Amino acid sequence: MDTTGQLNEYTERKEMPGDIICMALGSVPDGEQRSRFLAVGLSDSTVRIISLDPQDCLSRLSMQALPAPAESLCIVEMKTTEGGVVVDTTSGREQQVGPSTTAFLNIGLQNGVLLRSVLDSVTGDMSDTRTRYIGSKPVKLFRILMQGNEAVLAMSSRTWLSYTYQGRFHLTPLSYESLEHASGFASEQCPEGIVAIAGNTLRILTLEKLGAIFNQEIRKLKLTPRRFIIYPEMNWLYLIESDHLSYTEISKQQKREQIGKDMVDAADDEDKEATREVANAMLAEKIPEEAFGAAKAANGMWAAQLRVMDPISGETKFIYEFEQNESAVCLSLMRFDTRPADTFLLVGVARDLVLSPRSHLGGMIYCFLVLDNGERLHFIHRTVVDEVPTAIYPFLGRALIGVGSSLRIYEIGKKKLLKKCENKNIPNQIVTIQALGNRIFVTDVQESIHILRYKQMENQLVTFADDTCPRFTVACCLLDYSTVCLTDKFGNIAILRIPVDANDDIEIDPTGSKGLWDRGLLNGASNKCELLAHFHVGEMVTSVQRAMLISGGSESLVYTTLSGSIGVLIPFASNEDYDFFQHLEMHMRAEHQTLLGRDHLAFRSYYYPVKNVLDGDLCEQYNHLDIAKQKMIAEGLDRTASEVAKKLEDIRTRFAF
Repeated sequence: MDTTGQLNEYTERKEMPGDIICMALGSVPDGEQRSRFLAVGLSDSTVRIISLDPQDCLSRLSMQALPAPAESLCIVEMKTTEGGVVVDTTSGREQQVGPSTTAFLNIGLQNGVLLRSVLDSVTGDMSDTRTRYIGSKPVKLFRILMQGNEAVLAMSSRTWLSYTYQGRFHLTPLSYESLEHASGFASEQCPEGIVAIAGNTLRILTLEKLGAIFNQEIRKLKLTPRRFIIYPEMNWLYLIESDHLSYTEISKQQKREQIGKDMVDAADDEDKEATREVANAMLAEKIPEEAFGAAKAANGMWAAQLRVMDPISGETKFIYEFEQNESAVCLSLMRFDTRPADTFLLVGVARDLVLSPRSHLGGMIYCFLVLDNGERLHFIHRTVVDEVPTAIYPFLGRALIGVGSSLRIYEIGKKKLLKKCENKNIPNQIVTIQALGNRIFVTDVQESIHILRYKQMENQLVTFADDTCPRFTVACCLLDYSTVCLTDKFGNIAILRIPVDANDDIEIDPTGSKGLWDRGLLNGASNKCELLAHFHVGEMVTSVQRAMLISGGSESLVYTTLSGSIGVLIPFASNEDYDFFQHLEMHMRAEHQTLLGRDHLAFRSYYYPVKNVLDGDLCEQYNHLDIAKQKMIAEGLDRTASEVAKKLEDIRTRFAF
């Protein structure tokens, strides 16, 4: 289209070396009549940039080879830096600088990979390519507007949104069902919306909370949730809820009835009938506890219940309320060898538990039979024990249960659980139990971890390894047959491993009497775990789990903290990456001072020296430094600033969000 608004056709034709699969035009810059470049995807797994300048129209400017044929292309202009006030170094005056934008070519491949390359606005060269696997289907790209800026919708087996927020790139999956086609949509009610096709339906969507990494939904519960597990066949949630200083529903009703009876007894003879009507009205009235609060019970009074919930819809399938002063502590699903066709749920309960000073009247283990594909539970029996059951874990067709400081193996019985084996060598109180093969990993509330081996022939639990340092453990996660990750109450994460030479020692006892482990010299085991890595997070880590957060990605350690943070520990795949980030962390310690002026190395080594863990939070602050410092650090690493930023983004997107 020329300056007069007339549409003209360019008569010259250009032959391409392959079939054209897809094309993309960028948006027209302000003050110009046409877009500068045309991106063309060919069947020979290449993308070519073609000039649209009238002086050299259809001339080839650059080419990029692809690992697979392109499915779709999209050119967008994105803000790379926010505007603001800068000071002129020569005159000393403040100047208002607007945000800078950069052209990006997004390439969706047929193998589910999304590429993003920087497109030079003058020469048309492509550089700084970033890669992300987003799904199993070919990737379709659509340009939309979000908060006045261009963004890209990438559709594969899931739908992703690529955008910039607060000067940083985000590629976030949408919490919505898979879409097929989409386009930008604007109206008075929806100024920045998306119209999309999903199946045989047309949908209009709006996106909220840009910059949020996780999508969360809140499900209201009656009591405080303590533990939950997932029923694997139907993905139901089994939750135990407990509250201190609380009454059960039966106790509340009894209290109301007692108050009504006292009112009637205290009334005069002529007022008894009216008082009885008032008491009956009080009993019939249901006061919402959400608005007025629940009645506070005495110290040591507990209310607890077991809930079966559908996590998607939030519907409660089943509720079992425990008796007054019973506090649910732990739970686990079981399949016993004597009844292989049935699935059982075991729940550990404390009786009359007082927190400070700690006292109790023992505990119980409730046994439920799982029915109706996990939607309903049938109470079988309960087993009374002398201590509080704090951990339950399935083990070789039986149940491993931590009862106080004793580790026991139980078998299912008709009227109660049957104790088959016991180990009393745990110092204080068992916190968690994990098992792999015949090895059992037991954490203590004060004395770190104890590793036992179950001797089936002798029916014995033998401690053969423990830790050299006392750790007030909170959570535990097995990494392999000999390696375990621990967290403690003071915000530390440690990775321990059983020595290699201890593996053969535990298989056969050369003394013939197992005296090597039974002696327990100096109250310790014969083998000590080696400390592989240690890191101080700064707040109590309440749980840690191996997980794969990205489809097609690698496993990582995901942890949660007491204040609600979610963090990831990523294993390095090569010494080159470890060396790069180690030197980057060293530079950042010198160039990026904390707000409080605290020494970074001293903080991460608050209780124990930091070992074999690099601070990714500190390394990611590189992108927030000024340009001069970024270039100086990059020169010290023999790289460019863009290469350092790419390294940081790649290692994040390879494992997590």
